[in-house]
Amino acid sequence: ELPPSEFMQVADSTWLVLSVVSNGREAPGCQATGVTKIARSVIAPLAEHHVSVLMLSTYQTDFILVRERDLPVVIHTLAGEFDIYKEESGECVPVTCDDVSNGFLKPKPAASPTLHPVQSPQTRFCVLTVAPDTLPAIATMLIDVLFYSHRRVLGKGTWGQDLDSITFFSFSLIEGYISIVMDAETQKRFPSDLLLTSSTGELWRMVRIGGQPLGFDECGIVAQIAEPLAAADISAYYISTFNFDHALVPEEGIAEVIQLLQQRQESGR
Repeated sequence: ELPPSEFMQVADSTWLVLSVVSNGREAPGCQATGVTKIARSVIAPLAEHHVSVLMLSTYQTDFILVRERDLPVVIHTLAGEFDIYKEESGECVPVTCDDVSNGFLKPKPAASPTLHPVQSPQTRFCVLTVAPDTLPAIATMLIDVLFYSHRRVLGKGTWGQDLDSITFFSFSLIEGYISIVMDAETQKRFPSDLLLTSSTGELWRMVRIGGQPLGFDECGIVAQIAEPLAAADISAYYISTFNFDHALVPEEGIAEVIQLLQQRQESGR
């Protein structure tokens, strides 16, 4: 519904959302287990079939966005391990390979994906949710943080050089569930009794992937990050954007994560 504007760029493709749930159900209000839990079963197979994905982790669950034109490849790739459903008029209807078999062509194996630089700022982050009925109480603060807060100019970092800080704020509203990622200093500006987090109240550190805009066409970026973390049983939230990808990992595991990803960089050369 947004009018065309010189200030807005819109990707040509239409994207569809995949949500992975257990036994066809998702417990209400459950906290996300992280992208690494679906790295081997979903993300890696799609990367092998040259399917580009955008990843969005939220407080409640994880979402994988794929291009609509890639749906036949996605279904054929995942049907062996998953029961796949599509939503029609609010109802979940089973999808079979026969539904998308016409014209299906298995893509050619992709060349080895580009290894992008990875940076780790010192900023500590919180992953939070808020009850929808309390959202008006923090609306003014949200607007201030999103549009009017001072943006620090950050210098360019290189592998092995941690950025001192990074400006990052993510807000998602999906089917009534709200998920927020903000740095620990910004969290102090909000009423503490309205922001909900896990019982441990853990803090997260970020690894940022990319040295220049990643765009939407490249595949395998999420798999490159998620697979080594999954092998080490390290949970992570993952948020894809046009410019960079971002993986949030528990603060106490950041040193191991950097070591794993540095080894990935070196082995890929």
